[in-house]
Amino acid sequence: MEVVLDSMLEEAAKEGGSDLHILPDNPPIVRMYGKLKRLKGYGVLTGALIEHMLNNVLTEIQHKKLYENKEELDFSYNVKGVGRFRACVFLERDSMGAVFRYIPDRPIDLEGLGVPLKMKEFANYRQGLIIVTGPSGSGKTTTLASVIEYINNSRNAHIITVEEPIEYIFKNKNSIIRQREVGIHTQSFYHALHSTLRQDPDIVVVGEMRDQATIRAVLEASETGHMVFSTLHTNNAADTITRVIDVFPAEEQNQVRYQLSSVLVGIFAQLLIPKRGGKGLVLASEVLVVTTALRKLIRSGQIHQIRNFLDTGEEHGMISMEQSLKNLYETNKITLDDALANATDIKIMRDLLGLQPED
Repeated sequence: MEVVLDSMLEEAAKEGGSDLHILPDNPPIVRMYGKLKRLKGYGVLTGALIEHMLNNVLTEIQHKKLYENKEELDFSYNVKGVGRFRACVFLERDSMGAVFRYIPDRPIDLEGLGVPLKMKEFANYRQGLIIVTGPSGSGKTTTLASVIEYINNSRNAHIITVEEPIEYIFKNKNSIIRQREVGIHTQSFYHALHSTLRQDPDIVVVGEMRDQATIRAVLEASETGHMVFSTLHTNNAADTITRVIDVFPAEEQNQVRYQLSSVLVGIFAQLLIPKRGGKGLVLASEVLVVTTALRKLIRSGQIHQIRNFLDTGEEHGMISMEQSLKNLYETNKITLDDALANATDIKIMRDLLGLQPED
């Protein structure tokens, strides 16, 4: 049955799909350029077939976690001649379900991704914290991988990544890169971070700041003179700062605001949007560069004023999501509907485009 799964994954990758969805009583579904489509050449998958197919790729430990502990499983899966996939396997209804995300053999270079030049500057910093943020499926992992590969090509550095699971596999070039996977090489992001600081790193990459303990460890690592990159599931720069602070109890938030203001270098928020009239996706991005004035603002808790800095900070390399969407629309890369639908603030978006206010 592995052959059936491998064949589906091969076909999904060949068609340009980013994700393959396997669910009972449905044909396999592939996400292509943001839209869900039936995978050609396959009929309805029964629950029994899915269970047999997926159980054959699980280890004994994973099988126990899934069925006895009712834990969702995240792991990497390799298809010979095709590439790697990030797998998420889980129980649903009376059967199993899974989503497999395709991981290219090597990261796309930063120019190819379409990220602003400021991201290259961020990659050359020697200490502090950079947060890449956006909703699920917005390409945060890909952006981080491209940053790592850029550093690997251009600098002599010791890079340690902590991921769940490991996605891109890096080959050492000018840098040394060690990759550790939560659940296999370490208990948690938190435990790995505390150990990492004793391993002589220059750069630490944390796959996701998903809980208070991890966020605390990330802030502490940034304070010790290391460069730390991580991700959050937030939509914009202001929400990112608020999320980091609000995860802590009220009595700790003043201290956290001070820590964050001291170490934060920048926030890169991103979205992937379908190209106008063709296949593919384009990147829209918001860039916040933390200046001295912004550090004071974070310490005082006046996060609502960040918007003003984004709108007036072009000389520092800042850009708001609305301005990025406007640029993409005016260069005919995305549609007006997509520009409006993806704006953080629809009123500002309409003003930038010179549209009449909505009724």
